[in-house]
Amino acid sequence: MINKFSGRSRALPSDRPDRAVIDIGSSTVRMVVYAGSRRAPFVWLNEKVTAKLGRDLAATGRLPEKAIELALMGLARFAVILRDLDVADVQCVATAAVRDARNGGEFLERVRALGLSPRLLTGEEEANYSAMGVIGAFPGAAGVVADLGGGSLELVAIGQGRCHHGVSLPLGTLRLPALREQGDAAFREAVARELAGVDFGAGWASQQSGPLYLVGGTWRALASFAIHGKKYPLSDPHAFRLANADALKLAEQLAAMTPEQLAAIDGIPASRAGGLPDASAMLQVMLAALEPDGLVISAWGLREGLLFDKLEPAAREQDPLLAAVSHFTAPRGASLSGATMMAGWTSSVVSPLSSGGGNGGEQLRLAAILLAKAQARLEPNMRLRHSFDWAMDKRWIGIDHRGRALLGAALRGACGRPEPTADLLRLASDADLREAAGWGLAFRLCRRIGAGSRASMLTSRLLREEDRLVLWLDESRAALASEHVTADLKALADWLGCTPELRIGTRVS
Repeated sequence: MINKFSGRSRALPSDRPDRAVIDIGSSTVRMVVYAGSRRAPFVWLNEKVTAKLGRDLAATGRLPEKAIELALMGLARFAVILRDLDVADVQCVATAAVRDARNGGEFLERVRALGLSPRLLTGEEEANYSAMGVIGAFPGAAGVVADLGGGSLELVAIGQGRCHHGVSLPLGTLRLPALREQGDAAFREAVARELAGVDFGAGWASQQSGPLYLVGGTWRALASFAIHGKKYPLSDPHAFRLANADALKLAEQLAAMTPEQLAAIDGIPASRAGGLPDASAMLQVMLAALEPDGLVISAWGLREGLLFDKLEPAAREQDPLLAAVSHFTAPRGASLSGATMMAGWTSSVVSPLSSGGGNGGEQLRLAAILLAKAQARLEPNMRLRHSFDWAMDKRWIGIDHRGRALLGAALRGACGRPEPTADLLRLASDADLREAAGWGLAFRLCRRIGAGSRASMLTSRLLREEDRLVLWLDESRAALASEHVTADLKALADWLGCTPELRIGTRVS
């Protein structure tokens, strides 16, 4: 990128779309085009055609011709768009409906004629790629992934960055209505029979426990229903958690509702409302059979798993939150090197508790600094509201809802508004929020001293000496000690329960 005022070039991360996945599923044929970080790509374009290729599969064993024509029309459009965008990295996969249909091979030949290169996934491959998506979104995840599509339910165990014993069961949303028409008892028996054949390996249950990670639009609709009912502070269902008891109660409620009732609720698309009662009835059986440690909703699944699987090992090891936030904030004036320097400058206000890693650790604090630096580029009247939305509503991965609340508290602190809101207190403890708000007040002070410049950080120190918070400035920088700096120092000291002190001199210990 050329800066026309300075004449110098400055490289910025490209948001040009460069990857795409076409997923030929039983209900929908979808194309998602991605851009941004390789480790944490964002969706640049998302289009689908509701072809319902698998709608008659149980009765006829074939893909309906009308569904084929609708799917091919959508795929032809996708092929043109990808050529126009010059996206060369395209993965096109077909799943359960095409896999099980007698005319699936003929359909794929017609897809190839469009210039696409479809790959028919086995049930195990489909399960494993879905699991890779969850592993990419939740580093360190351990448990079972349940990916619900129109034609099948994929179950696969995950742990230590790997997946194993993936299976595909004929329990997709297009198949469940026929099972449920046989009556509740017969339905539960049929689902339990399928689940009884699932084997995650000898000793798995005793060696590894964890939540059930739910993947798929129907499960996200379930989470949206819970979010709506609880007036939950966040709108994105990704990383939404439910305890088993709450999940069972929710599933019982949804199983008794009609699609018309569900479609009238905000956040539940009509296309998902039809399958949600049956899926909820199945979830009741799954909870009893699998006995997970709660439920977690994952927005990442098969498509993202295909991308994650192609990454080199070093790229997989990158922190997804920092990868995404770094890419987002770089055009807004933030850099990871600058954030690291500010993290060191403000380290005296970090308690030992937050240095232990996880969502309260240094990776989260670096992400908060990057967002705070980008926040400063916003107009003052937009700064608090707009940046708070980044923390709470923008889809980040590698972070839970408590972590989002800490980001929000830090950004409020950076705007001089450290008091936790009622919504934040629903997601994190008062103590954690107070600490994160202290990070933000420290970022604000650092930025105030000399616009957050490298020179100002190298010639100043922030120190805690028992009950005193000391800001030291080199004597050559005494002019930086404005009334605004002393006011921000006092605000931070008061928040931390310290007495502020400004020192100007030649040396500091």
